[in-house]
Amino acid sequence: MTATAIQIRLVSAIADIPAEQWNACAAGSSVSALDSHSHVLDEDNGDKLSPDLSTRGQSPNPFISHEFLSAIEASGSTGPRTGWMPRHIVAETTDGELMGAMPCYIKSHSRGEYVFDHGWADAFERAGGDYYPKLQVAVPFTPVTGPRLLTRPSVLAGEIREALADALTSVTAQNKLSSAHVTFLTEAEWTLLGKRGFLQRTDQQFHWENEGYATFEDFLGTLSSRKRKTIRRERKDALTPGIEVKWLTGSDLTEGVWDAFFAFYMDTGSRKWGRPYLTREFFSLIGDTMRDRIVLMMAKRAGRWIAGAINFVGDGTIFGRNWGAIEHHPFLHFEVCYYQAIDYAIAHKLRRVEAGAQGEHKLARGYMPRTTYSAHYIDNPALRRAIADYLARERRFIESTQEELASYAPFRKDLAEHE
Repeated sequence: MTATAIQIRLVSAIADIPAEQWNACAAGSSVSALDSHSHVLDEDNGDKLSPDLSTRGQSPNPFISHEFLSAIEASGSTGPRTGWMPRHIVAETTDGELMGAMPCYIKSHSRGEYVFDHGWADAFERAGGDYYPKLQVAVPFTPVTGPRLLTRPSVLAGEIREALADALTSVTAQNKLSSAHVTFLTEAEWTLLGKRGFLQRTDQQFHWENEGYATFEDFLGTLSSRKRKTIRRERKDALTPGIEVKWLTGSDLTEGVWDAFFAFYMDTGSRKWGRPYLTREFFSLIGDTMRDRIVLMMAKRAGRWIAGAINFVGDGTIFGRNWGAIEHHPFLHFEVCYYQAIDYAIAHKLRRVEAGAQGEHKLARGYMPRTTYSAHYIDNPALRRAIADYLARERRFIESTQEELASYAPFRKDLAEHE
């Protein structure tokens, strides 16, 4: 097989792509992108690492799996009503075998992306241009880094990845779109697209790293005395009103549990975004197809669920996503979203906790700044020049901010000096 045997086409529903073929590309891309912090700790080999066996042949990154993306589409969370129109780009052999793919959407707005380009749209439209529709390569409503140019393992993987990158610009031009945006992609993909003319953007999140801790107290022992006391007080105060937290996964995820969690999600989403992105059906679908990769941290008081956070597991990582509550208690958010996730990672020997976008308040709780990446193809030359100048300055700002934030790390100075 040669590169000339590959053809590119658009697919308007992921249901039209066989799940096993999509997942083969997703799994191959995830494994090639793994680095040392993307595995579970091996208790029999000290600091050596072993692959995360919980994925059972699926993509180590749960969000680019066929199951997750099809649940978003089938539930109506994307589509004409929401302004996320699926137009997935696939690379196939002439006999229809899927060799590469990208999760793509035609967007009529810039909501639900977590990489903000509203200012670019406003400037272009004030100048008489039409910024929308645009092309978005992303996992909808999910600010989690992962592969975006998915390729099945083969000798042609590099060429197929380049063909997918080039397809972005051609699809943008052929469909008279203003731009193409690839968000929360891996650093290697960011570099590849930068070499092919895409503008490069960075931002940051806060992640917790498991340094082989046996208990939460082991982790606290690495913090300064003041930070250690603060976290202990927050955890105690969060649970003082008679609250207990349960980890629910697998067969625990009943429709009744999802009803309770969806009420939490709607409460927070309605206040934060005006209209929550995900439908109730979405949670039933992932509860059916991904239940062994989901952990709900659910808080109960006086016999009823009052708050919860949904987490996904993969890449040796627990990914915190949505949170909500119908009763509001001091520090309960920190307990359910941050401290329980650390507890879970330690108990299951996971390497990392990713607790979502933004949030400098996470720094004091042991979550350190990490760079995230996005790449942008802008068709209009004048708009492209203006954005390129802005991004150059923004990248320098992000880098300097990370250095400053790292200096405020909560860890003991004597440990840092020893290292």
